Amino acid sequence: MMILVANLGSTSFKYRLFRMPEEEQLARGGVERIGAAESRCFVEIGGTRHERVATVADHAAALEQCLAQLTDPQHGCLENAAQVAAVGFKAVHGGRVGGVQRVTPEVLAAMEEMNDVAPAHNPPYVRAMRLLAERFPQLPLVAAFETGFHDSIPEPLRLYGVPYEWAEKYQVRRWGFHGASHRYIAGRSAQILGRNDARVISCHLGGSSSLCAIRAGRSLTTSMGMSPQTGLSHNNRAGDFDPFALPHLMRKTGLGLEKLLEQLASTSGLLGVSGLSGDVRDLEQAAGQGHARARLALEMFVAEVRRYLGAMLVELGGADLVAFTGGIGENSATIRQQVCRNLEELGIELDPQRNSQARGECRISHDRSRVAVWVVPTNEELVVARQTYQHLQGT
Repeated sequence: MMILVANLGSTSFKYRLFRMPEEEQLARGGVERIGAAESRCFVEIGGTRHERVATVADHAAALEQCLAQLTDPQHGCLENAAQVAAVGFKAVHGGRVGGVQRVTPEVLAAMEEMNDVAPAHNPPYVRAMRLLAERFPQLPLVAAFETGFHDSIPEPLRLYGVPYEWAEKYQVRRWGFHGASHRYIAGRSAQILGRNDARVISCHLGGSSSLCAIRAGRSLTTSMGMSPQTGLSHNNRAGDFDPFALPHLMRKTGLGLEKLLEQLASTSGLLGVSGLSGDVRDLEQAAGQGHARARLALEMFVAEVRRYLGAMLVELGGADLVAFTGGIGENSATIRQQVCRNLEELGIELDPQRNSQARGECRISHDRSRVAVWVVPTNEELVVARQTYQHLQGT
């Protein structure tokens, strides 16, 4: 069975094609600059990349382009488009609708209810899904919600200290995100340790970051709350922020609520503190050249990761494995070292040489470290392919 996993942006359509249940990735590709005069279409099959320029008006046309490339007589890997059994989406927030769902008008309506909470994610997904459903009514569309992995979090760890009816009526609770990544880390950690009852802390650090405490493969608590803007500072999003600062800022700046929320969601986080960039690679280079605010932004980020790491060690009663994943987690030896510094009393001790030389999946902790620390590249698309396949199989 062929499953196409789609990752949507407002002007992009990226995908991976999997053969299931073998979990074999056959191709990856996408379309960029959708709606522009010229869109770039690309596909990688068998290690070879093919590109072309075309006019792609919308996401439905982008899917048509992708299917055309996958079935190209010269370099395609499919005989015909009908071989694609379904399109799976790493959907972000469905609020009252979660888990894995066939995309229906009801599911899209539930996603739209959460547009204010996930403004950068839900609107483009809803528009594209609705368009694809209209243009390809015979092709099953399946949404695997990021929040689904966190359904196992106990209620005391999901509630805010607000009127309880807000949670009941308006979905105001800690939902958690990056579910596909944390789910992958949970499964891979069990394989690494050879046990299914492990205590794992998954550190997904990238443009958007979160930590998740996992016990026996299930989410126990996570750093993100009701929206993907919360928890750790992100590349350009604020992370945790006191809501009572907003009326103060409105009075002092003269800006309206919408403008301030826009700044919190687009010019804050590492970018806002450094005044330079939201990319850790840029900040590490600038800090090395004496840029004080770049160094400050990195130190703030590390402090926030350590604060959540400590809280999760307490909640789990210790850990068997700490996994670093995501663009920062996989590639920044400096961030990993700073997060784990002076934690020997908690059983965490990095091996400096292993950490500095880490490439791909590998252990970076010292042999005497009670807690194993690993770099584990995540595979969110494979998780969505699995969930989509299982949904189609009715399991």
